[in-house]
Amino acid sequence: MESSGSGLTFKLHPLVILNISDHYTRVKCQLQPPQSSASVHSNGGGSSDHSSLPSSSSSPSPDQVQVPPRVYGCVIGVQKGRTVEIFNSFELLFDPETNTLDRTFLDKKQELYKKVFPNFYVLGWYSTGHDAMESDMHIHKALMDINESPVFVLLNPSINHAQKDLPVTIFESELHVIDGIPQLIFVRASYNIETVEAERISVDHVAHLKPSDGGSAATQLAAHLTGIHSAIKMLNSRVRVLHHYLVAMQKGEIPCENSLLRQVSSLLRRLPAMESRKFQDDFLMEYNDTVLITYLAMLTNCSSTMNELIDKFNIAYDRHSRRGGRTAYI
Repeated sequence: MESSGSGLTFKLHPLVILNISDHYTRVKCQLQPPQSSASVHSNGGGSSDHSSLPSSSSSPSPDQVQVPPRVYGCVIGVQKGRTVEIFNSFELLFDPETNTLDRTFLDKKQELYKKVFPNFYVLGWYSTGHDAMESDMHIHKALMDINESPVFVLLNPSINHAQKDLPVTIFESELHVIDGIPQLIFVRASYNIETVEAERISVDHVAHLKPSDGGSAATQLAAHLTGIHSAIKMLNSRVRVLHHYLVAMQKGEIPCENSLLRQVSSLLRRLPAMESRKFQDDFLMEYNDTVLITYLAMLTNCSSTMNELIDKFNIAYDRHSRRGGRTAYI
């Protein structure tokens, strides 16, 4: 698929990705049928006729394999010049028989959002799937009366552990002449993730939520350390790529490009200088402060335990001395 040549800069906010993911998860959970207990009763009973069971009970037929659902919605935001910033989204009703959106519902939702966010406009729509399909162009054309050049945000819900980038693709529509006939086609557009302070706090809160299965603090710590390890591992691999590139350029294996060298130099200046004197002083100061706080906490805990022990000893000795006619305190 071709890349976009419109020159627009797209900024996507994390709230849009969370909304699409939440929409897909809810629809998928609602479509999953409840686990039937008929097989349990038929296998657990004493007089079950196995010959009456269908042959497909052990292995589902291809018709019974559930197709992942697709969800649809609108994305809203602002466009300032050549910059398109997508802030939020809302769900839409889709009719699978006619492959059309419920326009009445769309107009109502747009009117409600216009009252709350008067500066936001409908920039396009979103859906889920692996890639854009031909039927998506009908929905895309139906929204052109609201926005003459809508965008299409596609979220791929399948999990690919080897993929490092976000499974989100933004498409634009361009008019191309194919076999002498002008046609609208989808072209990929590059985008950047843009966040505000409220979104950063929300995403951090979601990332640190306690697992629903009652996971302990150790489980959360292990997940946190795993995330840090993955980030360090990725940083190490990227630095290694830059190192190999510079070595190959120094050996003359690849041509020298000053623009790339300037970018590499700016990136390297962002990395912490681990061997500098200032880093050693700051590191030792922070380490000593942490150790002192740990020692202070231990001393406070020991002092509290000792006070509790003294109070208990005084109470016990006071009762014993009253019986013997003497009173003594520590």
